[in-house]
Amino acid sequence: MGLEEDIESLEEEIANTPYNKSTEAHIGRLKAKLADKKEQLEKQQSGGSGGGGYAVEQHGDATVALVGFPSVGKSSLINAMTNADSEVGAYEFTTLDVNPGMLEYRGANIQLLDVPGLIEGAAGGRGGGKEILSVIRGADLVIIVLSPFEIEQYDRLSEELYGVNIRVDEEPPSVTVRRKGKDGIDVNTSGDLELDHDTVKEILRERGFINANVTIRGNPSVDKLIDGIMDNRVYMPSLVAVNKVDLIDPSYAETMKENLREHGVDPEETIFLSAEKEKGLESLKEQMWEELGLIRIYMDKPGRGVDYEEPLIIREGETVDDALRKLGGTLDERFRFARVTGPSAKHDEQQVGRDHELKDEDILRVVARR
Repeated sequence: MGLEEDIESLEEEIANTPYNKSTEAHIGRLKAKLADKKEQLEKQQSGGSGGGGYAVEQHGDATVALVGFPSVGKSSLINAMTNADSEVGAYEFTTLDVNPGMLEYRGANIQLLDVPGLIEGAAGGRGGGKEILSVIRGADLVIIVLSPFEIEQYDRLSEELYGVNIRVDEEPPSVTVRRKGKDGIDVNTSGDLELDHDTVKEILRERGFINANVTIRGNPSVDKLIDGIMDNRVYMPSLVAVNKVDLIDPSYAETMKENLREHGVDPEETIFLSAEKEKGLESLKEQMWEELGLIRIYMDKPGRGVDYEEPLIIREGETVDDALRKLGGTLDERFRFARVTGPSAKHDEQQVGRDHELKDEDILRVVARR
């Protein structure tokens, strides 16, 4: 029996096994085995692809992937927002390759990827789906683009992303596993773990751990625990954008919002837009900026003053040390101290060290040895 048949058989057994305390360990073992088989299949398919797929070189300060089924208007949207030139057509499968475009916003260069329209079964390899979805895994943010008339596509897209180990809007589970020489598996918990320790041990054994210390924080489910043990999960934020709203009758707007709620999407957090009419684009850009956590640092350059035109773009929570690395050159080696004026400073020209956390629109002057 091949890997695909093994996967199908395991999925069927899991679906047909009622979940309760007495079957929990058995289901956990099956799901761990399923995750292992899927990982093997992914490696097998990647190895046999002959180097094909959609390799996209990443540029700029961040990368955003637009994901949607064919003909939701991703090409029109990316063309309206960037300098891309993606072929646009009112029929399926117009986009046959990944077309990158660069959005310049608030001094940042944000690469947008017009990913080919997904079809159902992409996670299983249909329509080149594995290669397409691998591009998404390398992005910093995914935008799920929907048609106002097919909101149910959200569920199908979420399933496809989940199928290739992309976890959107989730925090990684806190699971640490350390191998040891003997004495089996010890389970240490912090919080009210509902999973039985035998279930945890079954899952670990299925992943090849015989002697290990495992520390689990919080109360993960079986699936979350497996995610925490596997090392091929990608976690990223997402936005939902409904395109082509210019085509709907105003009376349909509330029905569309109710459809979003039914599929677990908050209309208040959804961006409604029309790429063709260039409406809603500024709102989308602003939401992208927030989700990416980008901040602008204005460099005070010796003899030239503060450069407000081309800020240094870093991420929320990053420090002077991160800024030095991004600036490159010899500043990192020659660094003495820095002076900061702005939101993160207690006063103008505050002297700070490498570990000072910067905030949006800080002014930074690096004092370096000659």
